[in-house]
Amino acid sequence: MKNLNYIISGLLAIAVGVLFYLHFTSCKSCPAKAGKTSSAVAGAASSSIAYVNIDSLETNYIFFKEKKGELEKRQKNIESILQRDAETLQREAYELQDRASTMTRSEGEAAQEKLMRKQYDLENKKNQLAESFLAEQTKFNNELTQKLDSFLTEYNSDKRFAYILSYTKGGSILYKDETLDITKEVVDGMNAKLKKD
Repeated sequence: MKNLNYIISGLLAIAVGVLFYLHFTSCKSCPAKAGKTSSAVAGAASSSIAYVNIDSLETNYIFFKEKKGELEKRQKNIESILQRDAETLQREAYELQDRASTMTRSEGEAAQEKLMRKQYDLENKKNQLAESFLAEQTKFNNELTQKLDSFLTEYNSDKRFAYILSYTKGGSILYKDETLDITKEVVDGMNAKLKKD
C-alpha cells in the first residue's frame, strides 16, 4: 500500500495507452480541421499524432487530485486501524505471558486459543481491508480512464489525430516533440467539464 502513487500511475499509463491504441487504430489518415487549434495542436495535426503528459495530468486534473487524496486518506486510516489492532493483540499476548504462571493448564490453553483466534481474525480483517482498498483503486482507475477516454473522443471528434499517446517520464516513449503536447488543453478541458458536471 505504500507505493500507491506508482500503482496508480502505472495502471493509468497502461489503461490510457491501451484505450488510445484501441480507439484510434481505425483512423488511417486523419486530416486536421483548421481554425480552432492552438499552435501546439496545429503543429501536431500535421503529423496526426499528439500526446498527453500523464504526470502533468495527474498534477493538474482536479478529479485525480481529489480522488487520490481520498485514497491516501483511506490508506492511512486502514494502516491506523490495523496498527491499533495489532498493538492490542500484542498487549494481550504480554498480559497472557505475565499471568501464565498463575493459570491452570486448561485456562492457559483456553487463553492461548482465544489469542490465536484473535490473530486469525486480524489477518482476515487485514485481507478484507486490502481487497476493499484494491477495489476502490480499481474503481478510481476505471473512472479516470472512462473520463479521459470520453473527453478525448469528444476532443478529437474532428479526427485530426490518428493517435493520442500517453507520455510518462521514464516510460516507453523515449523522445517527445514538445509541439505535439496537448496536455494543457486536455487538462483545462477536463477540469472545465468536471466543474460543469
